This record gives sequence, C-alpha cells and structure tokens, in this order.
Amino acid sequence: MTTTKRKLTFLKIIRNIFVFFVVVCLIWAVFHHTKTAFEQKKYKPIGQLVEVDGKNMHVYSKGDGENTVVLLSGLGTTAPALDFEPLVNELAKQNKVVVIENFGYGWSDITNRERTVENIVGEIRDALKKANIEGPYILMPHSISGIYSMYYANQFPDEVKAVIGIDITLPRAIQYFNESAPTMPQYLRYVAPTGIARLAVYLAPDNFLPLAEEDTYSEENLKMTKAISAWRGYNKNVVAEANEINNNIDKTVELNFPNDMPVLIFTTKEDKVNEEGKSNVTFYETQLSNHSSSKIVTFEGHHYLHWTRYKEMNEHVTKFTKTIENQR
Repeated sequence: MTTTKRKLTFLKIIRNIFVFFVVVCLIWAVFHHTKTAFEQKKYKPIGQLVEVDGKNMHVYSKGDGENTVVLLSGLGTTAPALDFEPLVNELAKQNKVVVIENFGYGWSDITNRERTVENIVGEIRDALKKANIEGPYILMPHSISGIYSMYYANQFPDEVKAVIGIDITLPRAIQYFNESAPTMPQYLRYVAPTGIARLAVYLAPDNFLPLAEEDTYSEENLKMTKAISAWRGYNKNVVAEANEINNNIDKTVELNFPNDMPVLIFTTKEDKVNEEGKSNVTFYETQLSNHSSSKIVTFEGHHYLHWTRYKEMNEHVTKFTKTIENQR
C-alpha cells in the first residue's frame, strides 16, 4: 500500500470515528430530552409555582406556627426543597417553614436576568408575596445565601425577625481569609442541556445525593433528586450566580447584620485553624450582631449540616426563638 493510500485510509477511519461519536451524542441528547419530559410529568412540584418576572418560581411550605422560617439554599444545591427535607420536617413541628427555590433550582424556571444580589433578593421577596406568605421572616440561609440574607436584612429590616445561618458565606469572608471568590467555567452551562449531567447521574448517582444515614431521606425523594440533577445540573443560572459572587461581595462587603437583629450561626467544628489562628468560628465571631441572643453553635459534620444534624439544629432553633420571644 502506498503512503498516500495509507493516509487516506487513516483519515477515513478518523472520519468514521468522528461521525460515530456525533451520532451517539445526538442519540443521547434526544434520549435525555425525552426522558426529561417524561420525568417532569411524573415528578410534579411538591409546592406551588408562583409567577415572578414572567417565570415560575417554586415555593414549598410546611407546618404552622408563630414563626415563619424561610430556608435559602447554597450554590448548586440542585433541588433545595428536597435537600432540606429532614430539617423541614423537624422545624415544621413548631413553625411554618418555607423553602424558596431560586431560578435555576429545583422546579423553578431558568431566567435570563443577571444573578445579582439585588435581583435574587427581589425575586425571593416577590415569590413570598405571590405565595401569600407574610413576614416578618426568620431567614435561614445555607452557604452562599448568607450574602443574600445579609443584603435582605439591611435593605428590608422590618421584614426580617432574625437570621439563622447554616455554615453561611458572608461578604467579608474573602477579606478575612485572604482568599479569592470562586468561579465556574462557562462550558458547565451546557452540562444539563446536552445530557452530560444525566450521564454523570447514571455513572455516579451517590455524588448527587445527600451524605446522610439510611432512611433519612425517602426513596421518592432520592429518585426525584437524581431526576432533577439530570434536568438542571450546572445550568446557566448556577454558573452565572457563581461568576457573580465577586460583584455581589463588592456590593455588600461594608454591611453588617443590624445590631438589634438576633443572629444564630451553625457551623462545622474545626480541629485546626490556619497559620494566623483564623477559623470559621473566629470569623463568625466578628459577624454576630450585638443582640443578646446572638450566638454560634458548632457541630461535627459536613458543610451541609442539615443532612445529619437536623434534629440538634431544630432544638437550638426552638431555644433561640423562645429566647427572642421572651425578650420582646
């Protein structure tokens, strides 16, 4: 065989491999979207959909009580209403508990609006009003939602009775630990629509589920979590939110919790501090309000403390809210 023929044969093989790969990808994408349509009919929203800025936002509520606790999720928590389930069930024994799923999360739509702190807080407020959930609220943010809660508490203090943080990110943390804000590459926004997220769920399902003891979450919950992870993955709203963190910090870095606002913060126990003697606890100590009820509670556990410490958290929340009421 001549050199030219060998080259042509090689190019033909490469072309065939490429064509085969493209066909497989197209078939998978069609399968993914067909499966998604089926799952979305099967797994209906567990709460109510309310219209915010022309799109649907999912609001889930449970329980009844004097206090209305509004749970706000961390960055990339695919289905907050499902993720918070054990904590919701505990808190709802004595409180009205509400989970807001921001755009791009759970059963909420995807929006084209920028993921600025102003837009996100405005959407949360609109969703609460559209769902006829009256304040003042006890905001209970996890992780990145600490920034949104800080902004909310300063801009609309009459609507916020207290803040209870779950290992929250606050605007001054970057400065305090001399770190940079996280970002996400733009290509991740295609993970869900192309079906890559679904493939990842099939290959490593445990990576998309809470790290909790068996029977903490119902089988139905876990099935829905995997399905929604395949629909949503790291969609464009999540990627945009991650890449807006630095700007949102710049807008809120000078803010503190109002002095008269009770603040309870749950965080992870850390055996070691950094070379400068700094830890989550030392940072949060600089962030507490001056209210006599404000305090920090530490637990052994994951950043998602509500996966395993929901019962203890509920006990502390009960004591905290009773103390607030007694001081009024």
